Amino acid sequence: MQKILPKIELLLLGVWLGAACFFSFGVAPSAFAVLPSNEIAGNLVNRTLMIINVAGIAIGVILILTSLIPRGDEKKVWIWLQRVLLVILAAGCAVGQFVIGFWLAYLRVQMKGPIDELAANDPLRVQFNQLHQYSVWVLVAAMVASLLAFFVVSRSGGKPAKSKTSDGGFEMPDDLKF
Repeated sequence: MQKILPKIELLLLGVWLGAACFFSFGVAPSAFAVLPSNEIAGNLVNRTLMIINVAGIAIGVILILTSLIPRGDEKKVWIWLQRVLLVILAAGCAVGQFVIGFWLAYLRVQMKGPIDELAANDPLRVQFNQLHQYSVWVLVAAMVASLLAFFVVSRSGGKPAKSKTSDGGFEMPDDLKF
């Protein structure tokens, strides 16, 4: 279990980070470039971002819980650094979804129409643009935290505790071990 757990953690972090990057650099810009209205593109991006955020919260919580499993000789500073980074990941996704996301939805209801119909200096549009920037920065913080957590987990590599005694028994080749 000590060898496979870091691999699972790396997989989860890599999948989430890859999805977040694909969303940020592929889905969101493409939706606004290709779809006929910004309202439709915004709805698509909002729905996709919800999936990214919920997955980030779930993965962050799961990996925080798995970090509580003893890992052998690993130094506690690396374990705590991993936990802090995972808390930043989960908290960033939670704030993005349940705080900023709710405020953006509330503003959309207040606008009573597409955001493009509002003047650039309209207070609702200005507030929407500010919240959108906060949303971007929160997602970037979660992505950076997940990247750093990826490196911290890969650094540990699932090294088991060193055996103090040798029983002189059969040693399995490394390529056959789990």
